Amino acid sequence: MKTNQIHEIDVGSSTPRLIASKSKAMSAEGLRTKERIEEILTMCARENPVYEQISTYSVALYAMGFFPCADLMSFQDVDSREAAAVLRDYFTEIREEALPNDYHILDSRDRYLMVGGDPLFPVHFAVFVDSRSPSPFFSKLPFFGSGFDSLEELKNEFIGIDGIKSSDFHYFKKIGYGEIPLESRGKIYIVKND
Repeated sequence: MKTNQIHEIDVGSSTPRLIASKSKAMSAEGLRTKERIEEILTMCARENPVYEQISTYSVALYAMGFFPCADLMSFQDVDSREAAAVLRDYFTEIREEALPNDYHILDSRDRYLMVGGDPLFPVHFAVFVDSRSPSPFFSKLPFFGSGFDSLEELKNEFIGIDGIKSSDFHYFKKIGYGEIPLESRGKIYIVKND
């Protein structure tokens, strides 16, 4: 099977581009991720976008390809309670230093989230897309639509909302299929059959 080379996403002159390493071949999942992010950026550019009704959690999870669905508008919207459950069941918390130094979402199967607020009551999700970019996160902001932001921009946007402090930004890695979460490693479970 032949893979496609990674190209720039260009959805408008004022929109940042998602660029991956030119030396790597894009996987099928990388291509789908590129298309989902391009779709979100296109929706954001519309006048009176329907997308305003979609939560930041849904935009981030859709960009990551979290739930199978045809397009953004068919994605079941996720509220903060459901977002906390998704974090608990499908992600494991990591330190900021554990984010890879040479990462691009189109080149990797791993998926990372930055979470603003208490993970039990999250306020914001941002997808980690490119460690080499000055704006390495992709998310939906409350008033300015979707796009690429730096950690400082995200902190400035959310610090002070619902008591969020600069220490209230957490990082999560999506648990791979069959992977044991960090907090469960080293534990012994006994299953009894009746």
